[in-house]
Amino acid sequence: MDRLKLKAVLGSHPHVRAVKSGELRSDLFDLDFIEYAPTNTAFKPMVREQAFDVCEMAIVTYLMAKAHGKPLVLLPATMLGRFQHAYALYNPARGTLGPSDLEGKRVGIRSFTTTTGAWIRGILANDYGVNLDNIRWVTFEDPHVAEYVDTTERAPKDKKVLQMLLDGELDAVLGETSNDPKLKPLFPDPAAEAAKWYARRGVVPVNHLVVVTEQLAKSRPDVVAGVYDLLKRNKELAGPAASPDLIPFGIEANKKPLELIVDYAFQQALIPRRYAVEELFDETTRGLN
Repeated sequence: MDRLKLKAVLGSHPHVRAVKSGELRSDLFDLDFIEYAPTNTAFKPMVREQAFDVCEMAIVTYLMAKAHGKPLVLLPATMLGRFQHAYALYNPARGTLGPSDLEGKRVGIRSFTTTTGAWIRGILANDYGVNLDNIRWVTFEDPHVAEYVDTTERAPKDKKVLQMLLDGELDAVLGETSNDPKLKPLFPDPAAEAAKWYARRGVVPVNHLVVVTEQLAKSRPDVVAGVYDLLKRNKELAGPAASPDLIPFGIEANKKPLELIVDYAFQQALIPRRYAVEELFDETTRGLN
């Protein structure tokens, strides 16, 4: 049988370096990598056109794509996981602001449907009692899933999110970091807050996993299992995982993060119902560990 050539998009992560360089290869297929910088710019063509065979994808984008019947299949292979508390900023020149003070404020975010945004909003609502409906959300980009109706206020086209915060046009922003000394983290000690949150929840917030097209999953489940195996081998090659493991692989390791982000996405009306973790996978990917 001819070797398959698969179009693939993965970010430049240390744990996929050997796969991307060709040092680690499969007997079944070749991966033809297409570079997108930042990686999130590949999500829209993957959701809307299935432009690649294999693609890194933000988990909330995948959940919304599933809700709208897009022919994509999830692999339990995390490409990016991180604690989110550092990705929220405010401008102290306009007074001190903490996570509990956001109601009635203008908060900027790249797109309302970003995964980092969904994680932080979930933390604000469930750990700080913030009513998210009382925040004035200002966005800069369309959702990756065209069918989602975004009702947030759209920033003028020439505006940048951090500049609007510096200029006093926004009270806070989510999903951004900055070295600008004029800006401060919304969570006063992000690392300490993240440690407390992890101690309470026992969850690593996963941002990006990997999807394949449904066509590939149905026609060549052996190849899909092979893609997962290759990525897992590269993770092991990259060395022992930190504790907690920020790039969990396998259904079991991803179960708690997936349950929580499904919960948050449902609370925020990004998806119409709570999916069981098993529903997020197909016959082939459900058995991957």
